[in-house]
Amino acid sequence: MDKKISDKERIEINELISILNNIAPDFMEVIEKRYSVLRIINYLGPIGRRSLSDKLDLTERNIRTASTALKNQQLINITQEGMSITARGKKSLERLKYAFHILKGLRILEEELRDILNIKKVIIVPNSADSDPLVYKEMGKAASGYIDSLITEKSTIGLTGGTTIAQVINEYKYRKEKLSDVTVIPARGGLGKKVEYQANTLVQNLANKLGCNYKTLYTPDFLSQDSIESLLKEPAIKEIIELIEDIDILVFGIGRADIMAQRRGLSNEQIESLINKGAVSEAFGYYFNEAGEIVHEISTIGIDFETFNKIENIIAVAGGSEKAEAIASISKLNERLVLICDESVAKKIIFKYKEE
Repeated sequence: MDKKISDKERIEINELISILNNIAPDFMEVIEKRYSVLRIINYLGPIGRRSLSDKLDLTERNIRTASTALKNQQLINITQEGMSITARGKKSLERLKYAFHILKGLRILEEELRDILNIKKVIIVPNSADSDPLVYKEMGKAASGYIDSLITEKSTIGLTGGTTIAQVINEYKYRKEKLSDVTVIPARGGLGKKVEYQANTLVQNLANKLGCNYKTLYTPDFLSQDSIESLLKEPAIKEIIELIEDIDILVFGIGRADIMAQRRGLSNEQIESLINKGAVSEAFGYYFNEAGEIVHEISTIGIDFETFNKIENIIAVAGGSEKAEAIASISKLNERLVLICDESVAKKIIFKYKEE
């Protein structure tokens, strides 16, 4: 994983930020532009000025000013192929990330959102707009770092599928030491249309990076009660169910009820019925209303709500301001929830809370 900033360095950064804010309160705009430029170059370089301008919605003049300053500090190289980050630039970006977090008020935002949602912890990644192309990578990186800090020698990690959790696994770094007693499993059955986003695929990918054991669960999203009872007699299925009971780290995504119902192929009548019941969110096969109450459950094999509430480390990863209502709903399920989200959705939830 990335090198951590020491407590001493954090104190020094906090003191420096305080001094700079007193001397030049308008310097934040310059810092934000240069940080954003360096961040995009790090992920997408080599990249040209015009492409960078489109990504950040800044004029080419602003990009030229920022990139020249970064080049003069040896943080980037500029060649005919475009701009690319240097080793010094990568190191500076990691150190600047913490300072930028404070400068943008994200630490205060995290505490405010945590208190509003009444959950254990909130981690917010910055984004310049809802359309920020790198926000999911940033959330994935933040989530993978947090998950890594929780893993013990005998952890059982449960994953759901989806594009957001796929990004978390993509950002996870390969471990040098193998974790032979750790097990990764899907939290529930279900076969999505895209194999790369299925829980079983993500389980295998994470297990490869951790050098640990894994089990898969290939069952359809919709099963009759007779089918479930029959499958639960199968030794392989029984083994997975027993492992699900032992999950101590659960990582899952949050979906809007209407969008997830469409993706699962529910009919217009079924979707309308869900909405009429007040469904606003979906997670691990359950649909919830604003109060966090179950209004519908997908009939499949996997984690149930009782097991969910017993898990020690529950991590939800979700972004995009359109998910504000869904995130607020899921946050009512368990006070031990850790939420990793982006700046835009955090501000929308807080704004809505203050309005009410």
